[in-house]
Amino acid sequence: MIYNLLVPLSTDLGILNVFRYITFRSVWALLTALIISIMFGPAMIRWLKRIKCGQYIREDGPHHQAKEGTPTMGGIMILISVGISTLLWADLSNVYIWLTLLVYVGFSAIGFADDYIKVVKKQNQGLSAKAKFTLQCLVTASAIALLINEPAYSTQLSVPFFKNFNPDLGWFYLPFAMVVMVGASNAVNLTDGLDGLAIGPMVVAMACFAIFIYVSGHATMADYLQVHNIQGIGEVTIFCGAMVGAGLGFLWFNAHPAQVFMGDVGSLGLGGALGFVAVLAKQELLLAIVGGVFVFETLSVILQVGYFKLTGGKRIFKMAPLHHHFELKGIPESKIIVRFWILSILMALMALSTLKLR
Repeated sequence: MIYNLLVPLSTDLGILNVFRYITFRSVWALLTALIISIMFGPAMIRWLKRIKCGQYIREDGPHHQAKEGTPTMGGIMILISVGISTLLWADLSNVYIWLTLLVYVGFSAIGFADDYIKVVKKQNQGLSAKAKFTLQCLVTASAIALLINEPAYSTQLSVPFFKNFNPDLGWFYLPFAMVVMVGASNAVNLTDGLDGLAIGPMVVAMACFAIFIYVSGHATMADYLQVHNIQGIGEVTIFCGAMVGAGLGFLWFNAHPAQVFMGDVGSLGLGGALGFVAVLAKQELLLAIVGGVFVFETLSVILQVGYFKLTGGKRIFKMAPLHHHFELKGIPESKIIVRFWILSILMALMALSTLKLR
């Protein structure tokens, strides 16, 4: 909105020319989302307490009963901050901005429905797994179908470390991208089990993909680093910046001991948006490295369930997802969280290094 208002005036007022630069607007999108989150966070937490949106704690897991009743659905705070900041600083004529917002709002709406059912029924079960998966696929298929029809976008797959190997998946790209996005959404959801555990790696991953998105949208940089150049996609860097700012603002209140939890409205929306940004940047496979923490958490659940069924009740881990295994081994919650953050930073740096290893 600010972009659309001020850029037309930049020819008359040279000082406004700075608003043309994606880097400038991305920084201010980050700061705007951060300020909105921190300023309105306390009011949001009080409102969630007033309408009794308290978290229900599982009886069969680590002892977190002290967290019972902590306000959940704090992901609304992130959604509002990202939405306002993106609409303020992004070029609203850019189709990729609207597609990204469509995915984020769509996945967040599914999470909101899931959280709402939990709160109303006062239980730890919301939407059925089948209903949640169906809705996720519907949102994903709609966004990817629209994306594939964009002339500037390609259905070629970028393979890290192999600059000359870019297979064109054609319409098979649709189910492939759906797996990436739905998988990312559910992976973040599984990781959201400790104070700040999910939002920390999410901030790191979005900051990492902001770089990939910017490079992909910059013709000279894309050519030099040998990545797919997609005209207009650089504008989504503003969304990534807003996501980083909103995530940091949420972490202000979600850090241990948490004053608020993000709920499924947060984790499903964040994961879906992360998956879509990876698809936009043509770095779908690299998401497994950037979001390594989310991958480990998901694999721990898959391995645990599979081994349990194959062996008739035996377990690999004390409990899945992986962070609960470490909890039950006696490692303090704060230490687990910080170590996962460190791991996410290292994996993001590994992913960024592939820009030169092509």
